[in-house]
Amino acid sequence: MFTHSYLGTNDLSKSRPFYDETMGVLGYEGHELPHGSVYADGQGTALVVATPANGEPHNVSNGHTLGFRAADYDTVDKWHAAGLAKGGTNEGDPGFRENSPGNMYGAYLRDPDGNKICVFAPNTGPKA
Repeated sequence: MFTHSYLGTNDLSKSRPFYDETMGVLGYEGHELPHGSVYADGQGTALVVATPANGEPHNVSNGHTLGFRAADYDTVDKWHAAGLAKGGTNEGDPGFRENSPGNMYGAYLRDPDGNKICVFAPNTGPKA
């Protein structure tokens, strides 16, 4: 659906460990850029986390959430735990979301800069 998404950061020393860990759980490989990092899935899509190109400070847009796909419930749980361990804040514990299409299993975090991100796995039945 998209080629890439770009999230701003004001602190590379906090954003890199956070995204290295959380995107690694999802199978994305990270590469450092002079002004940030890029995480690619090997299928033509990527996430860039970097300082804003215009030199202005990053700020969070209200109502924006960036969502990623997870393979299964355990990956959602690992992603959420990895993000909390690397400076993220909880925006929604892992669990089924009855308002999502198909009552998917997902979790939400805010990264160290306040960007809201989430991950969802398809509902394959009760969580064991």
